[in-house]
Amino acid sequence: MVRLPLTPAEIERGHRLGALLRRARAERTMLEVALAACVSPETLRKIESGRVATPAFPTIAAIADVLGLSLDAVWAEISQPERGVGPTTSIPNALEQLVS
Repeated sequence: MVRLPLTPAEIERGHRLGALLRRARAERTMLEVALAACVSPETLRKIESGRVATPAFPTIAAIADVLGLSLDAVWAEISQPERGVGPTTSIPNALEQLVS
């Protein structure tokens, strides 16, 4: 399977996700959080560093659960554009674009 290159918006969203998870992890070690979420510490490290900009939904759901984050809060945080970055597409708009 050929994977399409990530867009700049996806890369930026991955960096925001990583920053959010690092902040939420706070004093907990990466190993502690990864094991509690049943993901490898390497996977968590790659997500936090932005190397994996589009991690699988179940992976993010498990990590968010361990960190006490709601998925709604995670989406709200990562979908907000940084200054100087164009607007992101909302979920309803993205679905509408897929259907049309």
